Amino acid sequence: MKRYHFILLVAIFAWNGVHGQSVGLSFSYFVPRNGYFSTPISPFSIRGIGVDLSRSFSIETGASLYRMSGLSMKDLPFDSQSPLTGPNFTIFIPAELVFAMKGKGVEVDLKAGGFFFYAFDQHINYGNLDRAIRDYQGWDVVNSQFSFENHPGFGYHGGVEVSFDVTSQWGLSIETNYLVGQSAIPLTGSYSGGTLGGTNQTVQASYKDAKVDFSGLEFSIGIMFKTGRSNRRR
Repeated sequence: MKRYHFILLVAIFAWNGVHGQSVGLSFSYFVPRNGYFSTPISPFSIRGIGVDLSRSFSIETGASLYRMSGLSMKDLPFDSQSPLTGPNFTIFIPAELVFAMKGKGVEVDLKAGGFFFYAFDQHINYGNLDRAIRDYQGWDVVNSQFSFENHPGFGYHGGVEVSFDVTSQWGLSIETNYLVGQSAIPLTGSYSGGTLGGTNQTVQASYKDAKVDFSGLEFSIGIMFKTGRSNRRR
């Protein structure tokens, strides 16, 4: 949990320094690896809150609430190209170092940092999980039942943002980030099944190393409102 505390401290620090910045409202979309397209819960996505370290460097944070349709899992004894968790609501909080290249009315930001995420109202996608176990066992029919422990997750990301002024008071931004993260979700339970015309059996299973794979591309479209004396967009 030390990483979680660090991100919270960065967020508080950034919020205290926001008077010299601009703030914005963004609409972020996440395309996970082996998952389903996920959408923001508007208007609960605020990004670009931060402080300038110099003319070119700054620290930024924010938060987005996603409706995750489905995410994949890894570190299981079998593979699946389909999501095994979801749907859920996920809070996503980044902390990033930003290098800004500024032009007249246009800015290109290179970003890199870490992030925290946590899923609320988590579910197992039993349809996809049963199919994955069925292929793994070579059976015709599988019915599974698992309990799980939901944990916060962490990861790192990098990306680029292009922003431009529309007026002296507000502007638009387009951002793309690649995220690599995971959260522990140990599973304990059993599955039953077998082949048609054969003998069915029940297998007790415990996947203590199972993790939610929070990796993929995030796209954001933002509206930025200038609030301070800084010449920076945010």
